[in-house]
Amino acid sequence: MIDASTFLRRALLADAIFSGVAAVGFTFGAGAFASLFNLPEALLRETGLFLIAYTALVGWLASRGSVARPLVLLVVVGNAAWTVGSIALLFSGAVSPNISGELMVVAQAIATGVFAELQYVGLRKSGNVVAA
Repeated sequence: MIDASTFLRRALLADAIFSGVAAVGFTFGAGAFASLFNLPEALLRETGLFLIAYTALVGWLASRGSVARPLVLLVVVGNAAWTVGSIALLFSGAVSPNISGELMVVAQAIATGVFAELQYVGLRKSGNVVAA
């Protein structure tokens, strides 16, 4: 366990807020977003459902004064993988989004990459090990 720096906790909280908004939107508005972005409704709904659990985890981490370093690293690596996976999805041909869909996927990939970087920096600022 490490003492979570204020920077790390804020980066995690921002991620939880961003992810929570996306979770609600994609879970309950998948049909509308599918039409708007020309993306599969099932993909958006399943993404939203995943983000509900993710938001709970990241929000919980943000609320703690001390956190398990490996758990925060998992979030950082997960965010980096999400960024790469989002861009790979666009190049894969598995989906055919319209320009709005492409912009949305790229924007959320960039945001997720920024969260990964901020959380990594915050983790590096959280150096003090505490007894469990």
